[in-house]
Amino acid sequence: MSEKINKTAIGAFVLGALALLVAAVLILGSGKLFTREFVYITYFAGSVKGLSVGAPVVFRGVKVGRVTDISIMTNPQSNELKIPVLFTVNPAKFKGTRVEFQRDAAAIRKAVGLGLRTQLQTQSFVTGQLMLALDFFPEKSAAYVGWDKDTRYPEIPSIPSDIEELYKIVGALPIKKIAENLNETLASIDQLVHSIDAKQTTETLVSAVREVQTLVRHVDAKLGPVVASITKTSGAAAATLEETRETMVAVKGLVATSQGTFDAAQAALKQSAETLQAYAPDSPLITELNKTLRQLSATSRSFRNLSDYLERHPESLIRGKSGGKGDSR
Repeated sequence: MSEKINKTAIGAFVLGALALLVAAVLILGSGKLFTREFVYITYFAGSVKGLSVGAPVVFRGVKVGRVTDISIMTNPQSNELKIPVLFTVNPAKFKGTRVEFQRDAAAIRKAVGLGLRTQLQTQSFVTGQLMLALDFFPEKSAAYVGWDKDTRYPEIPSIPSDIEELYKIVGALPIKKIAENLNETLASIDQLVHSIDAKQTTETLVSAVREVQTLVRHVDAKLGPVVASITKTSGAAAATLEETRETMVAVKGLVATSQGTFDAAQAALKQSAETLQAYAPDSPLITELNKTLRQLSATSRSFRNLSDYLERHPESLIRGKSGGKGDSR
């Protein structure tokens, strides 16, 4: 009876241990035993300080894998150093995309042809940790390294990080030449400043200010009489214009009266002519009457011309008639 109890206890213990082992594997591995991941390799020429094993691999902010190994490789022919980085990618993270991540080298080269590249990016500015970023950069050429011909992992080319690009730009600047030119410019400015006599410059400025003040006083003294004369002349001109206006009114009245008189005279003469139609056309009375009518018409036209001229040139009552070509005769 006791023998059966011992076998049952041993079996229960074994089953419990296996259950605990499976649970531990699932918890500690976070289910990675049942996750299909593909491993890829990329090479960096610069420093990877801040990148560590276990760092995330992200695609436009989405974590799709992790870094599994970082090492150093030397080209046996040129002794050039490269830093190969192995990383994994979970293809289940990519759904409905044109390029499916898999171990097929042809598929990876197709993705690289579309611009797939790796790049180091800052994960935390505080700690300086880096992460490996995957993205498409079709404008960046694909530079394969391929030193390890026996590698089992497909290669995805890398591109320099933004900080490395900045370092290249700064490194290409002629810092020494710029500093020398700056020193020469500062030296020239220093010589110019020391060559200026501050005391003499101050005295010159004070003298110039005094001369300006004296000039202002002289101008002010001369300006008073001129202003008074202009004011007096303006008053006289105003009075003259008022007199001219009154004279024009009188002349207009005179011209209007004369015009009315001549119109009445013409009407009377016309009536007389109608009365004298009974006389012979060549009689002395008719001849004299026609002559008188023509003279009255000419006089009337002269008065009209005078009135029109005074309308256009009222100043002629003071200065007289101008002899310019543009004046009406």
